Amino acid sequence: MSPAPESDAQASSKTDLSFITGRDGPAPDPIALRAYRLTRLRAELRARDHAGLVVYDPINIRYATGATNMQVWALHNAVRYAFVSTDGPVVVFDFHGGLHLSNGIEIIDEVRPALSWFYFIAGEHGPARATLWAQEIAELLRAHGGGNRRLAIDKCDPLGADALRREGIEIFDGQEVCEQARLIKSPDELIAMRRALAVAEEGMAKMRAVLSPGMTENELWSHLHQINIARGGEWIETRLLASGRRTNPWFQECSDKPIAAGELVSFDTDLIGPDGLCADISRSFLCGEVAATVEQKRLYGLAREQIETNIALLRPGLRFSELAERSWRLPESCKPNRYSVIAHGVGLCDEYPHCGYVEDNDRGGGYDGVFSPGMTICIESYIGEEGGAEGVKLEEQLLITESGIERLSRFPYEETLMPSRWL
Repeated sequence: MSPAPESDAQASSKTDLSFITGRDGPAPDPIALRAYRLTRLRAELRARDHAGLVVYDPINIRYATGATNMQVWALHNAVRYAFVSTDGPVVVFDFHGGLHLSNGIEIIDEVRPALSWFYFIAGEHGPARATLWAQEIAELLRAHGGGNRRLAIDKCDPLGADALRREGIEIFDGQEVCEQARLIKSPDELIAMRRALAVAEEGMAKMRAVLSPGMTENELWSHLHQINIARGGEWIETRLLASGRRTNPWFQECSDKPIAAGELVSFDTDLIGPDGLCADISRSFLCGEVAATVEQKRLYGLAREQIETNIALLRPGLRFSELAERSWRLPESCKPNRYSVIAHGVGLCDEYPHCGYVEDNDRGGGYDGVFSPGMTICIESYIGEEGGAEGVKLEEQLLITESGIERLSRFPYEETLMPSRWL
């Protein structure tokens, strides 16, 4: 007797995930990585004739110095910062009790206690403390700026900006400096990114394996977090996982809703993994041992078509505006729910560039630039019709090479959800 035909669900359960194991590979060389990043930053400072840079964003501090401390907490509490002289020392100003955390980092020349002046720490003494802070920064500029008073800074509240100007310092955008420096990845950064992707995809495989009717969205999401932390990862930037009708429109965060058999589960990893590199991959699963509906396959097929069409356009030398103009066109029914970007950069987090839909140019978007070798890019798709029952989220992470692109993300698509033309 010949075997019975496999159902879609049975076929999907045999999707090969063996590539997940053994992908950690070599670790990046931290000394080479730090030297590359500092060189990139200083080149951007010189190109703009800035004497130095002050960074408060923990991601920029890490890029500039290699030093980390309570990364997420410091994102909303300005308790540590760093000064990078264009032609002088790198000075880390760290939170109380944390000065030893920079021990052994060869590019850091000095560590000082931070002088915090935001309200939680300083209360009514904020203006006076901001004045003292600005005087210390001005002292560093006088000592190492060669008379140049042009300072880039990535984040600065009004008290600090006013205090710096009273010291005769010209203030410029430090975020531009940092984003442009972070744009081209070194070989060691790519090693670290591959490790982060390996962790993310191991977590995704765990999610796929445990997904079953009745579990909540939060419970499913927790498995990605657990794998990330267990493998040395750091945090996850969003809570973008939804099931069933909560997948449309997008950007609904995961909840205590039980996931039902036959529902789509769509998610975006936004994962900060080992070495602080981001793995930004999106997938949609089908819950339970059931066959996908015709409509679910149609939506999934459209999302896959958008991803593959836009990846095929990417190449070194392509302009951001060209990608936007030539990109796959959304069906009219999906335009109101379109995602925020077609493509974006990725590194220590989502980064420059932001390549939006041409429909959004009149809202101040649509800046231009060139895709260059060494850039790492995410191609995005969300397909969900206005008023529709469900939506599909897919995303791939890519490297721009000298000859084209390399797909860094490797998690397979769901056979049970793909229309026959993709099988």
